[in-house]
Amino acid sequence: MLKKLIAVICLGAAAGAAWVALKSAKTSSAPITVFCAAGMKKPVEEIAAAYQKETGIEVRLQFGGTGTLLSQLKIAKQGDIFIAADDGALADAKKLGVTREEFILVKQQPVVAVAKGNPKHIESIAALKTPEIKVALANPEAASIGRVVKKLLGPDWDALAAKAAVMKPTVTEIAADLSLGAVDAAIVWDSVVPQFKGLEAVMLPELSKHTESGTAAVLSFSQHPAEALRFARYLTAPEKGAAVFQKQGFKAVPGDKWAMRPDLILYSGGVNRPAIEKLLHEFASHEGITMTTVFNGCGILCAAMKTMGDSTNPKYPDVYYACDVCFVPPVAEQFPEAILLTEAEIVIAVPKGNPKGIHTLADLARPGLRVGLCNAEQSTIGYLTRSILKSMNLLESVSKNASSQVPTADFLVNQMRTGSLDAAVVYGININNDKDHFEAIPLPADKSKAVQPFAVRKDSPNYQIGQRLLAFLREKRTSFESAGFAWKGDTAPVKSADIVLPTWMQQK
Repeated sequence: MLKKLIAVICLGAAAGAAWVALKSAKTSSAPITVFCAAGMKKPVEEIAAAYQKETGIEVRLQFGGTGTLLSQLKIAKQGDIFIAADDGALADAKKLGVTREEFILVKQQPVVAVAKGNPKHIESIAALKTPEIKVALANPEAASIGRVVKKLLGPDWDALAAKAAVMKPTVTEIAADLSLGAVDAAIVWDSVVPQFKGLEAVMLPELSKHTESGTAAVLSFSQHPAEALRFARYLTAPEKGAAVFQKQGFKAVPGDKWAMRPDLILYSGGVNRPAIEKLLHEFASHEGITMTTVFNGCGILCAAMKTMGDSTNPKYPDVYYACDVCFVPPVAEQFPEAILLTEAEIVIAVPKGNPKGIHTLADLARPGLRVGLCNAEQSTIGYLTRSILKSMNLLESVSKNASSQVPTADFLVNQMRTGSLDAAVVYGININNDKDHFEAIPLPADKSKAVQPFAVRKDSPNYQIGQRLLAFLREKRTSFESAGFAWKGDTAPVKSADIVLPTWMQQK
């Protein structure tokens, strides 16, 4: 349907292309402080040492039970990263407002740890409750594993707690007791067992069907957020932190490919520029990354992506923010899901006072008028305008008056300022801030809206950064509304393959 719109156009030579490199601030040499759940001590120590050697940035580590650490953070409000062992602790941290960006590091399950060979033949919760078995438990008030197991076992927890040989504040302490032979069993995370010689795990259905995430979260009061985010990226990078977690027996969840200063490539339709340009600078500075942004007509942007062949090209965009959903289907394979972030009105722009008395699209066909339209092959606004005019049997008559066909609507506004056009079909946003010189004539209500989808490329090496950019923009509703957009960003994602264009837009 839209194949005609994706003619091979070289982006570098296209009129109106805007390449902007957004550079972040210089890397700070200030140390960062990490509060880490005790069960992840060994891999995090190894990762921090490698990071410090590679970057020269000191990482200060403090270990303890997740609950204990969270209590400290609540009071002290100091530090840069909190590494929680379970989802519940992370949820508590969010409720307290002490965390921001989250990075899932590992997945882990509760198991019963026993000595190699399971000499006591412990194969059930009932066996743990027998008088001759000495059990070690983690304190649910201090350690995530204790809290999770208490919830999973219900009344069985009370029975175990009443007979526990020891109850300690961290999972590593009870695993150490088992390793030394002081107890017969300990309920720990599966990832803890490989860290101690002579232990093995017994998987019980009451426990091992349950999975929790070990997650690093940047603290909301961090004095060095860019540095904290950089170390968090290192923790999850497949070839860096994730490899260490995997080596030490954890089920790692790899994140983005490691780069000291990643470059996020964003393609955006021109209509979005007034709303996002400053926000992109803010995001790049906060993340400690660079961004290459390209603003142009969406037809040109899609053509450029097709020219690259596929997403293995290093210049292929990580993020695509189109002017309307009609320019998502051409790249749906690379961007299979989108958030409908904003909506913009399409209008007829006329000079203040409307000297030519233009009130409808049909008026644009009057002889002698100089009408500005955007190019339908290069831009969303051009494609939509052509679709609207064709559906109303006005395309041929209005096109005769089209003295200008350009890739983006801001070109038409500039031509109107110079007096070379009598009217132009543009986005209302293009003239919202210049009401002393322009008036907006509305289009038919059922054809006057363009909806802007935001999508992150599925195989981007910066996929997680792209998702954080989306989350950042979704927090900035007022910025978009101030620029003249209607907000739609609280809606659920849509599958690009499921986007069905209205009949009036389906031109062959």
